[in-house]
Amino acid sequence: MTLQQATVRVLVLNPNSSTSMTHGVEEAIRSIGLPKSLQLSTYTAPAESPASINDGGDLENSTAVVLGSFDIEHAAQNYDAILVACFSVHPLVTELSKRLAGTKVHVTGIFEASLVTALTLLPAYPFGGPNTSTKTWGIVTTGKFWEQHLTDGAAAFLGHQGGPQSSKFAGVYSTGLDAGDFHGGVSPEVIRAKLKEATKGLLNSSDVGCIVMGCAGMAGLEEIIREAARDQYGEEAGNRVFIVDGVKAGAGLLDQAVKNARLFQE
Repeated sequence: MTLQQATVRVLVLNPNSSTSMTHGVEEAIRSIGLPKSLQLSTYTAPAESPASINDGGDLENSTAVVLGSFDIEHAAQNYDAILVACFSVHPLVTELSKRLAGTKVHVTGIFEASLVTALTLLPAYPFGGPNTSTKTWGIVTTGKFWEQHLTDGAAAFLGHQGGPQSSKFAGVYSTGLDAGDFHGGVSPEVIRAKLKEATKGLLNSSDVGCIVMGCAGMAGLEEIIREAARDQYGEEAGNRVFIVDGVKAGAGLLDQAVKNARLFQE
């Protein structure tokens, strides 16, 4: 068996207690046509964890609940990678990385995976002359809390102090909904209207080439964002905009990260 064919075992960890959200995340990953070598498992946080993670308190509570029940030794023996399926700077990414240090288990979150993916999808440098605009990427998310949280998180992840400081980052735009609303909390009509409104706000900001879906609960709603892009930029240009689902990005990134580690380290 070649290196690329060797099995990669990924655990998708949902830090909230919503089983319907875990199911939606799993369906999103399976829809991309996984390589046969990728073996997927899921974990849903116990009932004591918030059903929807909407602010800093929910981040702390979900972290405490998961760490109180998660079997680190079992994870080290049975998985090659863990994907934290909450679009945030979730403390579990750091905490699990610490606890699994010294093992070969890779840990990342869908937030971090989305940023890496967005940057690789855009042109590395402006081209076409001095008047060519820089293609940007931005995030469409749920509630107002996440605007500053994700902006600060992007700055920290990219190694910038005092803000993202990047001409490629177009910012974070919120729908005013929470993660649970995308799984039956409000009507589909409300979701469509709010998501399109936030998307158009982002698209108005600059020459956006990539939109990151800033919530695991948005899985499967790409067409609403695509419709907004067509409305704003026209059919042809709207179809060229990349729409990144963090769950899919995370699965693909971890699959390749494990294979790269085997290639360059083992």
